[in-house]
Amino acid sequence: MKKHHQDIRDLIYLHLNQSDQYVLSYGIEFAEFAAAFSGSLNHLLLLKHRYDDADFNMHTLLEYCPEEGINKLAADDVYGYGDFCWIDFLEEDVLNELSGQEMAELLYLGHHKQHLKTPFYNKLGNRFVYLAHDDGWFNKTYYRSFKDFFHLLSEVVSDKLGEIKPEKSLLGLRKKRTYTPVNKEILLSLTPFIKEGICISFRDADAQRTRIEIPIWVIGDYANMDDMYEEYQYLRTKPYHAKIIFDKKTKEWKLNVV
Repeated sequence: MKKHHQDIRDLIYLHLNQSDQYVLSYGIEFAEFAAAFSGSLNHLLLLKHRYDDADFNMHTLLEYCPEEGINKLAADDVYGYGDFCWIDFLEEDVLNELSGQEMAELLYLGHHKQHLKTPFYNKLGNRFVYLAHDDGWFNKTYYRSFKDFFHLLSEVVSDKLGEIKPEKSLLGLRKKRTYTPVNKEILLSLTPFIKEGICISFRDADAQRTRIEIPIWVIGDYANMDDMYEEYQYLRTKPYHAKIIFDKKTKEWKLNVV
């Protein structure tokens, strides 16, 4: 049974496929993706969407979101689109140079969420291909460089922690706390686990006086997120495989592998 969209926010599932250069994920939404790459995302060619304020390209007969419109798109109900698929590109002129074969490959990507050929096009200069169904529920994102993936993860983990564990002010009001992004070295050292498939659970985070511990379970390779969620519900009763720890005093992150 599919969970409500709010439930997505406090659990992240990640499975990294190094040879095909993509990551399957649950729990990371487009708004978080756009925020992590704020100011560095290029225009987005929309392969599947329901956004009603996009521009139109006559050559591809596809709509696109210009760079300056990305924040508006990110504020929309992207989860409600159903399928949401895009590929970034450097400038509109390059769309007019796409061949019939390349356009067919792009349509296939959007329709099947699979690549026929490498999904990185020199003409487009794209860094990503973002293929989501119920955005945040099932996302398959291709990365030209996995550096971008680890940057996203470092930002998202600290942001989610701020949302899930807000501090109380003197008046008892909950306010979002800001945490430093997780150092990339810590996340890079999790790569062997991420290749197997992991859950990072904020709902199971243990907030102590001096530190916050976020458990990680190695869960396996899932394309069906209902099955993944079921396995997580079972695994959360078992010992975790690793945890990332935020030290409140030093404001530093550490990794503890069991």
